[in-house]
Amino acid sequence: MRLGQRFYLVEVVQGIVLTSRHFFRNMGKHLAHAFGRKDARGAVTIQYPEEHRPYSPRLRSLHRLVRREDGSPRCVACMMCETVCPAHCIYIVATEHPNPEIEKMPERFDIDLGKCVFCGYCVEACPEDAIRMDTGILEFASFSRRSMIYHKDALLALEPAGQDGRPTSPVPMPANRAT
Repeated sequence: MRLGQRFYLVEVVQGIVLTSRHFFRNMGKHLAHAFGRKDARGAVTIQYPEEHRPYSPRLRSLHRLVRREDGSPRCVACMMCETVCPAHCIYIVATEHPNPEIEKMPERFDIDLGKCVFCGYCVEACPEDAIRMDTGILEFASFSRRSMIYHKDALLALEPAGQDGRPTSPVPMPANRAT
């Protein structure tokens, strides 16, 4: 091995040149963007929380329960979502539906978002399309574990996200009640 290869000088200099080229190209694009040029592409800082980056249409956000035309939950308490959930964060208690054509409905439907991994298996497993993850709500922090449990009423009150992917419902604040 030659002396330059032994100390990796050529490789170190090539790395510094490559890094510097990317740095100054992105810095120029960032300055162009800051001065109003909208066609500039590169690393641009997003001023969060005032600005949000665009969301993917496939984004899985906070869960919601879908209602029927009569206002009752579309869920028939088949327990498929509870069974398929890898985090075991869904808890359902079934009761009789007032309509004799529908066998069951959930008396209680709880999702513990402190345990949820947002895999979307519950949405895929539901035969009635009763649970969806399309609210666009991504920020739902809490100070206690108990308030991370969303009950049926809070899940039914949520609406799907708008055309731009932004939430149309306010973030629900579930009551701190014993389960």
